[in-house]
Amino acid sequence: MTTRMLDLQTPIGVAIVSYNTCALLRACLQSLQRCTLPLAIVVVDNGSRDQSPHMVRSEFPGVLLIEPGENLGFAKGTNRGMQELMAQLPEIQYMLMLNPDTEVHDGAIEALVSFLVTHPRVAVVSPQLRNPDGTLQRAAFRFPTPAMTMFDLFPPGEVTPGRFYDSWWHGRYPEEQVGDQAFAIDHPLGACMLTRVAVLNSVGMLDETYFMYAEEVDWSRRVRAAGWAIWQEPAAVVMHVGGASSQQFKAAMLTALWQSRMRYWERWATPHELWWHRFWLRAGMTRLHVRAWSYRVRGRLSPTEYAEQARIYRSLARL
Repeated sequence: MTTRMLDLQTPIGVAIVSYNTCALLRACLQSLQRCTLPLAIVVVDNGSRDQSPHMVRSEFPGVLLIEPGENLGFAKGTNRGMQELMAQLPEIQYMLMLNPDTEVHDGAIEALVSFLVTHPRVAVVSPQLRNPDGTLQRAAFRFPTPAMTMFDLFPPGEVTPGRFYDSWWHGRYPEEQVGDQAFAIDHPLGACMLTRVAVLNSVGMLDETYFMYAEEVDWSRRVRAAGWAIWQEPAAVVMHVGGASSQQFKAAMLTALWQSRMRYWERWATPHELWWHRFWLRAGMTRLHVRAWSYRVRGRLSPTEYAEQARIYRSLARL
């Protein structure tokens, strides 16, 4: 089945969680207007202070806007949006979880929906992600392993040999770089994921104990454990800026990242794997602490900046 053969009468749900990303959110919503399929879009605004809610209300009156008045985090905000769409439109069959710092290329949603229509055992399909300059952005990953934790903290090309960057050991899929054929993956980057409402009803939604980061990994693990498959479809292309919200509070987001990863490890890793995850976390934070100290000695960090970084690295090493 090609995307031209799709004739869906019910809309595709689109849930977007935004936090101070007004300009990016506008571009995202504009890109969705080019989709040839009917869409029901909800934006959950996590307490933005940059006029994002006003922009949505004035420029996109057909978009449902939810303002909880606080920062719910990504998982809880996404769930809130999806639940509202499913309550208002119980006939919805497909739900797209989408970041506000994305621009959906023409035909991308159509290709994703077509893939799920023609592959009934696939629960989740994600697009090929591109950076703003058009280069490939890694968006297909294996489930986390201790080796991947090591490479995250001792990066290939910086500390360890660069040849490991795109390796299986680093959680990458070579298919993402060498071809244009769809392929099965463990989990996608959570910037853009299309799923079935039936999957959300049977497996459950995102785990709200993850404030930010790793929620899509945990959810994908549950999806796979329930016997479903997850694929990437390169025929669908989405541009993703990356980190537009999280970079606003780098220290807090670094802490949230590793707290979420620790929560994931404690839930899914074997005792042996968990020991190694913790070992590499302590070793990596020690390396970063030493690097910060050297920057302080050379005048590249102020005493205040060094003290803050040292505090964070010590805290994370104790997770």
